[in-house]
Amino acid sequence: MTAPTEEFLLPGGGASITSLPKVSLHDHLDGGLRPQTIIELADEIGLDVPATDAQSLQDWVDEKSDSGSLVEYLKTFDLTIAVMQTREGLTRVAREFVQDLGTDGVVYGEIRWAPEQHLSRGLSLDQVVEAVQEGLVEGVDAVRATGHNIRVGQLVSAMRHLDRGLEIAELAVRHRADGVVGFDIAGPEDGFLPSRLRDAFDYLAKHYMPRTVHAGEAAGLVSIESALLDGRAMRLGHGVRIAEDIIIEREDDESTFVTLGPVAQWVKDQEIALETSPSSNLQTGTIAQWGDEMIDHPFDLLYQLGFNVTVNTDNRLMSNTTLSRELALLAETFGYDLADLEVFQLNAAGASFLPIEDREDLATQISGGFGRA
Repeated sequence: MTAPTEEFLLPGGGASITSLPKVSLHDHLDGGLRPQTIIELADEIGLDVPATDAQSLQDWVDEKSDSGSLVEYLKTFDLTIAVMQTREGLTRVAREFVQDLGTDGVVYGEIRWAPEQHLSRGLSLDQVVEAVQEGLVEGVDAVRATGHNIRVGQLVSAMRHLDRGLEIAELAVRHRADGVVGFDIAGPEDGFLPSRLRDAFDYLAKHYMPRTVHAGEAAGLVSIESALLDGRAMRLGHGVRIAEDIIIEREDDESTFVTLGPVAQWVKDQEIALETSPSSNLQTGTIAQWGDEMIDHPFDLLYQLGFNVTVNTDNRLMSNTTLSRELALLAETFGYDLADLEVFQLNAAGASFLPIEDREDLATQISGGFGRA
């Protein structure tokens, strides 16, 4: 994995992106393990791994992840989830996850994961949530001991194809006073619309639990519409295929006219945050209809049109990345400067599932940090 201590600068030797205060909204716990931790946890439970040293294991993950298919990309999670089936394993992974965020300059992170995938060794749903929360608290304490401020929260995810949505929604609400800040659905998007979990979303709305929904990644507008209508999504996980609802026409005089369809117009007008993850979107083929390089990503189009774009990692292990690296890639590709990167962080702060007063404090912290850069 890209070392969290690696420093990324703005193009041209500008400010250190790594040292800037950042907000991470879309970062999967089972996609952010350290390779060495996988090896050690696997040894503790007698699990065979594809490689016995950290770099070789990272190389194996890189090969499996760069498939151009979300289905193939998700197979790498079989290994990481397998070592996250004990209380000790979950707590360690969560602790190190926060420490790596802190090293990368993240000041607020929402960490999503699916408790129902961590029950094979006898833990209950409540026990796995408690184990992760224990690790997150330990991680926050460890980061703060280094003089860096960080705050984190859990996003509890239901696997959209396993039909336990209501049970997981109840779990999220039950632990909202113990670290859970919101709810998500994850897993195979195409063919599994959010409408399948309508009872869960009804329950969440009744209990005023914030919701983000994976949509607009492996499936297009139908999935996004269901996320908005059935899931009452406050954010869209990835959401980049909202660009399918944007028509660009160029006249002979080189004039350009842009027309937003009804879904795109709604997402823009309501300032529904798009949790884009540029490197991951290339790996999984999310942007295949536009191209296969970063310059083809519709991120800049969405940004220029005024959508509420945020930048995320999705899975730091599988994409061999950090949040600083993702921002550096976008800056290099689209010519963004410090002011643009600040906008992305303020967008993320405003879309976070924190109380309004805390969001305002977070925005002030971000602006102060960028002002000193």
